[in-house]
Amino acid sequence: MQSEDDLPALNEDSFREIDRKELLSPTLSTHAPRILLLHGSLRERSYSRLLNEEAARILRRLGCETRSFDPAGLPFADGAEESHPKVKELRELVIWSEGMVWCSPERHGAMSGVMKSQIDWIPLSLGGVRPTQGKTLAVMQVCGGSQSFNAVNQLRILGRWMRLITIPNQSSVAKAFLEFEENGRMKPSPFYDRVVDVMEELVKFTLLTRDRADYLVDRYSERKESPAELSKRVNQKTM
Repeated sequence: MQSEDDLPALNEDSFREIDRKELLSPTLSTHAPRILLLHGSLRERSYSRLLNEEAARILRRLGCETRSFDPAGLPFADGAEESHPKVKELRELVIWSEGMVWCSPERHGAMSGVMKSQIDWIPLSLGGVRPTQGKTLAVMQVCGGSQSFNAVNQLRILGRWMRLITIPNQSSVAKAFLEFEENGRMKPSPFYDRVVDVMEELVKFTLLTRDRADYLVDRYSERKESPAELSKRVNQKTM
C-alpha cells in the first residue's frame, strides 16, 4: 500500500536533501564585493548615470570595488554579432561582477531602450557559465516629473527572469533635474538617503549570498536534465 508521503513522480537520482553545512557555513571570501553599474541614457547630462556615479561612491565607501559600463556604441540586440567589442565588454563585466545596479530613466511609462538593450545582450548561459544566476541586483530610476515606479517594476521582472537576487529596497528619484548640483553631485535630500539605504542593503545581500550562489541556484529540475538537454534549452534562439 502506498504511503501518503510517497513521491512516485520524484527522480530519486536527482533529488538532494538540503546540505545545511554548504548553505550556512561556506568558506567566506575576503575580497571586496564586485559591483557593476548600468545606466540607461546616452545624454551628456544623464541623470541615471549621475545617480549611478553617486551610488558607486557610496559602494566604495562601503568597501566595494565598482565598475561602470558606458552604453554608448552598444548595438541593439541581434543588430550585431556577439563578437562586437561593446558586447564583449559588457559580458565580461557581468561575469566579473558579484552584484549589479540597474538605473534607468522612465520614458513613456517604461524603462529606456538603452537600458533594455544592455539587459538583452546579457545571456542566461555563456559557454557553460551562467553570468547572472545567484548574483545580487539593486534597481533604481530617475523621473522627469513626479515620482513613479514603472521602470523599477519592469527592472524587477527582468531581474527575476535573469535569476538575479533582487533586493527588496529600491530608489526612484522624482524631478531628477532638481536633485543634482551643476557639478553632477547629488544634493542632500530624502532621495539621497534612500540611495544610501539601497546600497547598504545591496552590499549586505551580496556578502550574505556570493559564497552560496552556486548552491542557491542548484536545481532539482536541472540536475534531472541531461547536460545536452539543458544546453539546448538555455541556449535556444530568441523567438
